[in-house]
Amino acid sequence: HTLAWNIVDGLLRVAVFVFYIWLIGRMEDIKRMFMYHGAEHKAIHCFEHGLPMTPDNARQFPRLHVRCGTAFLIMVMVIAILVYTIFPLNAIISGFGVPDGMPKLVLVIVARIVLMPVIAGISYEITVKWAGSHPDNPLVKVILWPGMQMQYLTTHEPDDAQMECAIAAMQAVLAREDAEEAKAAAKTAPTAS
Repeated sequence: HTLAWNIVDGLLRVAVFVFYIWLIGRMEDIKRMFMYHGAEHKAIHCFEHGLPMTPDNARQFPRLHVRCGTAFLIMVMVIAILVYTIFPLNAIISGFGVPDGMPKLVLVIVARIVLMPVIAGISYEITVKWAGSHPDNPLVKVILWPGMQMQYLTTHEPDDAQMECAIAAMQAVLAREDAEEAKAAAKTAPTAS
């Protein structure tokens, strides 16, 4: 029952992850960190909508964001379930005549490690590249729904100081990007002789 086991295994991993996030989210320090996470999302929304970066402008936006790392992690877990279901490693390794026990376990672990960059790459393309470029697409909303729901655990409404911190961090990043672009433009600009 390789197919059923891969699905159950994946769902158990997702359940453990969600429970862990919920559990640590009850700690005061983590709650505060999740408030900063919410502030970060609001500041990014404000920037993406072209509004001046102020706490009042940022506060009007939701604390959830399609390109969040939380949504990415959930997508990694979902894609892993699909990949391990399509490529049942135990059955494939058994097909090569590897006996049950330590050799098979080691090969399964190595194969899962080797597949992780593939799984992460697929998840990145879906979550960051495609969904981030088409956030209003109905299919994006369906595919990212689990990750967006998870953000209700990993983000909280920020206070004013956290909003100001997120805006200051965003402005520092934008200033650095502007400086790097100006430096690159200066290198490629023709020099006067």
